Amino acid sequence: MTVSPGEQEDIRRMDRDGVPRSRIARELGVSRNTVAKYADMRDMSPEPPLVRRRARPATDGLSRWIDAILEADLSVPRKQRHTAKRVYDRAVDEMGYEGSYSSIRRYVAAWRGEHAQGPRDGYLELEWAPGTAQVDFGNFRATVAGRTVDLKLLVVTLPHSNARFCVALPCERAEVFCRGLRAVFERIGRAPRLLVLDNATEAGRMAFGKVTESRLFSQFRARYRCESRYCNPYSGNEKGSVENAVGFLRRNLLVPVPVADSLDELNARLASGCGRINAGARNGEGRRTAEALPEDLAGMLALPGTPFDAVRWAHARADKRGYVRVDGNLYCAGPAWHDREPLVGVRARTVEVLADRGRHVATLARSFGEGETVRNPVSLMPALVARPRAFGESTIRRDMPDGLVEAIDRCGKADRRQALRVLGRVAGVAGFGAACEAEERVFAGGRVPDEASCDILARRIAAGGKEGAAGPDLSVYDGFLGREAI
Repeated sequence: MTVSPGEQEDIRRMDRDGVPRSRIARELGVSRNTVAKYADMRDMSPEPPLVRRRARPATDGLSRWIDAILEADLSVPRKQRHTAKRVYDRAVDEMGYEGSYSSIRRYVAAWRGEHAQGPRDGYLELEWAPGTAQVDFGNFRATVAGRTVDLKLLVVTLPHSNARFCVALPCERAEVFCRGLRAVFERIGRAPRLLVLDNATEAGRMAFGKVTESRLFSQFRARYRCESRYCNPYSGNEKGSVENAVGFLRRNLLVPVPVADSLDELNARLASGCGRINAGARNGEGRRTAEALPEDLAGMLALPGTPFDAVRWAHARADKRGYVRVDGNLYCAGPAWHDREPLVGVRARTVEVLADRGRHVATLARSFGEGETVRNPVSLMPALVARPRAFGESTIRRDMPDGLVEAIDRCGKADRRQALRVLGRVAGVAGFGAACEAEERVFAGGRVPDEASCDILARRIAAGGKEGAAGPDLSVYDGFLGREAI
């Protein structure tokens, strides 16, 4: 029977006035036990409205067994933990359980609800010292040079001032990550004292209290004298500033899908956009970011005189054609390197091939696809000079203008060797495209290309000069030598 607060007060008042308890029971219409309960009550303090555990006769005999299973589950991967159905099946098979599945399901749900809030859960309000940076990646899509590609957005925030910076990168590999951080540091003009990173990045991770960093990132930190700290990738509250910034910058700078001629152009636009956002932003205390940013800068470190070269060096064995495999793609070192092991340096944008003693062999644009072949036509020239007849079937023909290919095809063996030798030497200075255009013009003038004339013409072409642009009039000298002008 429920007794209202007013009736409880009447019981205590009448008992205080000396009214017999039997009379109180008759007048108020309650039992004498109820009168005794409220008349003798000494502590009137409110009690917490706890949920009383109902008896579970079907599962009470299995409670310790089920508890042991669920306790053990806390130390295994989430996807390998017992479901309520699996607990029920084991109870039937191993314990002879004859109750219903719903009883097991309710027990498991109640147990997990009681154990869900541990000491590691929940949110703490954190205060970030000036000079601390948070780092994270986001994904986005863009159209670059006419191709739609999936890119990574490296976001760095300074939570004290709420300044935000971002760089578009092709992937999260350590050398790319370090190059992106270097770009952000150079944009800020200082290096953070502490980098708070996601535990899932390739820079490093923390497991069982021990931090394991990639060698390249450790060298990067040593160069800029930064410290690092790693957070749980599934706990955004540990680095909430950058977690929020990833989505904010993506919504404000990358919608609609950006279109750019190059990654450099896209990053220039992102830098400009971050500048606009920082100019109007405020930090968690309500202060303007522009006002608090000097405090962040004061807590940071000066940049080193020489920037860090984020490169990953390794030996790679070339196949019989002189191609080396790097991260699933083939790069042409040149036929002379067949079945050898040149030294390969992998950077964010390029793959460099060096000879045993450090002599430069080739620098190729890095590909981030899978199973692609990258080559520099110049690397094929030495083999073609040695075997000029192979030019007829060489893959280099597809990289050259049709007019130049036809002109070289018409040459005899000696003239063909000379044309290829000159092309290789001039291309190494002025670039392959400019060298091809220069040789094609010389052939059009009725002469076999020589290094002197092709070198000057190719340099002028590479510099953006037009035919007849400023420079010495070589036709004057051709007249003295009795040759036709180009």
